[in-house]
Amino acid sequence: MPRTYKLDSDAVHYAWDNALPPRLHVDSGDTVIISCRDSSDGRYRRGMTTADMRPYTAKGHPLTGPIAVRDAHPADVLQIDVLDLVPGEVGYTSFVPGRGLLSDDFPRPYLKMWELDGRFAELRSGIRIPLEPFLGVMGVAVTEPGEHSTIPPRAQGGNMDVKQLTKGSTLYLPIQVEGALFSAGDGHAAQGDGEVCITAIETTMTATLRLSVVRDHAIEGPQFKTNALASRTVAGGHYATMGIAPDLMEASRSAVRSMIGHLVDARGLTREEAYVLCSVAVDLKISEVVDAPNWVVSAFLPLAIFEST
Repeated sequence: MPRTYKLDSDAVHYAWDNALPPRLHVDSGDTVIISCRDSSDGRYRRGMTTADMRPYTAKGHPLTGPIAVRDAHPADVLQIDVLDLVPGEVGYTSFVPGRGLLSDDFPRPYLKMWELDGRFAELRSGIRIPLEPFLGVMGVAVTEPGEHSTIPPRAQGGNMDVKQLTKGSTLYLPIQVEGALFSAGDGHAAQGDGEVCITAIETTMTATLRLSVVRDHAIEGPQFKTNALASRTVAGGHYATMGIAPDLMEASRSAVRSMIGHLVDARGLTREEAYVLCSVAVDLKISEVVDAPNWVVSAFLPLAIFEST
């Protein structure tokens, strides 16, 4: 008979390490309700502004876990069914010089604190972002011994920031160590594909996940099922800018720079507000990669976020 467990955010670690002792043991098919800290580990709080930002060295994402799944072995697959996601009441989006897609375009740090009412987050009057919560990090331990940074995504999952892994989705991860040693964190209330300023609407998260072992189904990297492509923002149409370059990163930068210019000129945002909006609501899409020497990346702005389009 499957059981339900709880794991709170005190069961936290900051690196992938297969030597970490499990904080919980479950059977295949069990459900775990996990509480996750935000990616700043509680550094940013309601009422803070850019003036409150101070330099600090992040230890890594605070991840809840690890959770050992009995009879999970290397070469098996861990199936994670996302049953429910409840974001916190406050979120933040920030950027600092030297990081993010446009790392050289913004020489000063910036912080936006958001109030989350369970349905929307307001950038400013007339611009509301629908909340579509997901976990930025879900992963299992890596084969190699020692501590490994949580920042880059890996074959075993981790910091993938895939916004379509919302409630009702299923993620599949290749298991690399005995017990799988699953951990999760980095709650996002909303994000655009690309997370271009390096943060989404970051928040705490209570996630209800069912963990199951799938045998005889080897995969090389993460795979998933989702119904989230029909986003809450699709109905209102989009305004899109294109970036065209022989490098996909340069094409992405060009598309986002053009979108920032559009948001400043057409919507009256500051450049900082526009960059934040691109990170939390604008979707980057590869439009073509076959017509050498140039490729096309398009940035899609959902018009439904504006009270008047």
